[in-house]
Amino acid sequence: MTATLPIKTLLVFDAAMKHSSFTLAARELHVTPGAVGQQIGRLEEWLGTTLFTRSVRQVRPTPEALNYWATVQPALSRILQASDALRQRQSNEVWLSMPPTMAAKWFAPRMADFLSKHPDISLHLDTSTALADFSRDRVDLAIRYFDGADPELEAELLYRDEARLYCSPAYVKKLKLRTPDDLKRAMLIHTTFHPHWNQWMERFSHLSAAQVKSIPGLHLDQALMAIEAARHGQGAVLCSALLTEVEIRDGSLIEPFTGRLELSKAFYVTHHKATVLRPAALSLKKWLLSLPAD
Repeated sequence: MTATLPIKTLLVFDAAMKHSSFTLAARELHVTPGAVGQQIGRLEEWLGTTLFTRSVRQVRPTPEALNYWATVQPALSRILQASDALRQRQSNEVWLSMPPTMAAKWFAPRMADFLSKHPDISLHLDTSTALADFSRDRVDLAIRYFDGADPELEAELLYRDEARLYCSPAYVKKLKLRTPDDLKRAMLIHTTFHPHWNQWMERFSHLSAAQVKSIPGLHLDQALMAIEAARHGQGAVLCSALLTEVEIRDGSLIEPFTGRLELSKAFYVTHHKATVLRPAALSLKKWLLSLPAD
């Protein structure tokens, strides 16, 4: 055993613990799973204890590994943050995270405006349904859809949200949708982003809970897919006006009814409270918050 702790093995160990997989850790570190296994073996030899139990298709951390990781992981995060902050302090790069549908439907048409106003800034866009972890991920700013309450985040309101009902004009005509009660003849498109059909129906229709429950539904996990389904006449969808701008402009979607359900969640520009934004990130934040609300 060498006297000096092999520091590199801690980064490999951290990745393996985070993913509970040597394969996924290898993918993150751009090495082979075998290389991950070798580094974990070196650390186990140095510590004198087993950190993972290996089987044919999976690895599992031992209790010793869980306790060890709980101690060293916060220190590793601080080292990585300090190193990255020092390296990036004068950088004109900025990393922005947001949900995929928002990136495609709302941000993409506006992105050129920011880049034209800040040609010296290199923008990196991460689109994921997973929440960005400011303590671990390379991200300066994130647009999050939540209630704005998080003690660790600086959250400034970007847009308030409503659940609005959209259909294609042909679908409205085909089903003769004149009042919300007529939706008993429709297909309701449900999404994890706006799961508000029961509340919308209770407020704007006269249908009973049993009648609403009997209406057939299509369940999709992505708002982008739900918008496309509605645009192609597959049903009615509840969605944000923020995500249907193009379809409303080109007439492929309409609001057949005036009922709009106010929501407690909204779109916020967020970053960690402890973070001092670099000039590039600050410019992006100011630009985002300057965008008109309509």
